[in-house]
Formats: sequence, C-alpha cells, structure tokens
Amino acid sequence: MIFQLVGIAFITAVAAILLKATKPELSLAVTIAGSIILLLFVFDLLGGTVSIFRKIAEMTGIESSLVKAVLKMIGIGYLVEFSAGILSDFGQNSLADKLVFCGKVIILVLAVPILENVLSLIVKLLGLIK
Repeated sequence: MIFQLVGIAFITAVAAILLKATKPELSLAVTIAGSIILLLFVFDLLGGTVSIFRKIAEMTGIESSLVKAVLKMIGIGYLVEFSAGILSDFGQNSLADKLVFCGKVIILVLAVPILENVLSLIVKLLGLIK
C-alpha cells in the first residue's frame, strides 16, 4: 500500500512539473487530482480503524459520543494539514495559515465536551475518596 501511495505521489509530482512549463493550469489540476487519489486511498484504510475504536469503546464502557468526537478531531487535524499543504504548494501560505487556525478552533470546540466529562469523572473520584 505504501508503495502505491509513494508511486502516485511521484507520478503526480513529475506530471505537474512537466506541465507547469507549458500548461500551468493543468499542473494545478493534476496536483489536485493526485492529492484526491491519495486521500481516497487513506480513507479506505481508515474504515477498519474506526471499527476498532468502536470495539474498544464498547469493551471499556466509554461513551460512543466521546470516541466519535476524538475521531472527528483526528480527522479534522489530518484533513486541515493535508489541505493546508496543498494551499502552500500553490503559494497560498496565508490562506493555509488561516485554514490551520480554523481547524484548531474547531478541534477546541469539539474538545470541550470531552474535557467536561473528564472533569466530571475527577470530581466523582474525589467524592469517593472523602
């Protein structure tokens, strides 16, 4: 699998470089298409991982909503980093920085209920100690 991903990345890069001199607009399209193909390969791999997290949640008694929130945060982080990298490749560093900031804010918003649950658990544990 990794060799396929590396192969796709190198083929995309070479094609984009070759097209950049003659057809820069096609170079952009090839890079975006290659990036989407890479992303689709990875999404296919993630399907099995998500089911493993669900099994762990069931075995440990962790609320499924917390597991979903953690998975969303991880997914947002990876997607934002991937997208910001593409934006940087096209010279849009300022926009990439804004996207990263927005991603961090979204992750913070998703983390608040998790923090709330952890603090609630700590309070309950402290109540048992008294």
